[in-house]
Amino acid sequence: MSKTITFEDIRPYTDEEANEILHRITKEEAFKKVLTYLFPKKDLNLIIADLQNINSVYDFQNRYSSAYIGTVIKKSTNGLFVDGLENLDKNESYLFMSNHRDIVLDSAIMNYSLLINNFETTEIAIGNNLLILPWITDLVRLNKSFIVHRDLQARQKLLGSKVLSQYIHHTLFNKKTSIWIAQRQGRTKNGIDKTHTGLLKMINMGGESDIVSNFKKLKLVPVSISYEYEPCDDLKVAELYAKSINPNYKKDPKNDLLSMRNGLENPKGKISFYFEKPLDVDIEKLSKIKKHNEQFYELTEIIDKKIVGNYKLWPNNYIANDIINNSTKFSNKYTIQEKNKFETYMHSMLKNIEGNKTELKNIFLEIYSNPVKCKIKLNTGL
Repeated sequence: MSKTITFEDIRPYTDEEANEILHRITKEEAFKKVLTYLFPKKDLNLIIADLQNINSVYDFQNRYSSAYIGTVIKKSTNGLFVDGLENLDKNESYLFMSNHRDIVLDSAIMNYSLLINNFETTEIAIGNNLLILPWITDLVRLNKSFIVHRDLQARQKLLGSKVLSQYIHHTLFNKKTSIWIAQRQGRTKNGIDKTHTGLLKMINMGGESDIVSNFKKLKLVPVSISYEYEPCDDLKVAELYAKSINPNYKKDPKNDLLSMRNGLENPKGKISFYFEKPLDVDIEKLSKIKKHNEQFYELTEIIDKKIVGNYKLWPNNYIANDIINNSTKFSNKYTIQEKNKFETYMHSMLKNIEGNKTELKNIFLEIYSNPVKCKIKLNTGL
């Protein structure tokens, strides 16, 4: 790996930079409003003074980021269930690859889960499309995020992918720090979790050997994230419906800010995180395949099967599947009360969305029923 690459424009901030960044952020009126919202019972000046005395990324995450996520979990969920941490070694660095349902919460709750279980937190891949304001960029880079530039063109995109891949390898092997990255660009809107082969090809660029050796060295760990109530399901329905009407539809960047806020505030029911074992044994099987594209395709299938296989299905998923198929196939998975509650919830989410009500309802039901279909398709069992 070239020693001239510094990754300055994409890397997270360091401990040495933390205090300076916090002084800069706390001067922003917009950030002060965020603090007032997050900590309504505390004196704003005392919070700012405390932030300006922080001198490390760990202290910031432990005292503020993690504390806030803990509050979100307490106020907006019916419990967080984390399994599979016994599959991990606290002294190792891993490439965590998960399905992606919420802009902020997926990686934030994962890091919270790691931190409270005495693991080091991960660095987080975040698209530059979400960095709408300079102080937001400062905040996420302080919170161990590295930037994925999604607005590059042709040749720039290839060079950007190479630098990003080299940064991932540098972080895992030189910094000895784990990384979280979603299995595809952008959130899953329709409930179908599918790994993008192009993502795996990008990650492989920074390797120094063949595909099998590269990915075994990365210690790839699939993570399955399952929300009882899909984060921002109403906004996802509205976007999917708009795209069905107009294939050229482009959402307003402000919608992402709304999704961030709603994802944090809205009730999410129960949440399940499952950490799979590193895929060393499964990846070794790729050595029997000679063509590179087929190796990438097979690796995609392996990751998908792990993520879908460990995905937690809730009564809502079975209810939606039965409603959309006009059946009672999974009626033993839920009660009449749970079905009535889900239907009431669905109508409350759809009532303010303009459009064909039948189509909107079908889109909503598909978001919840598709995880069931995916398990059936991959023969992972129900």
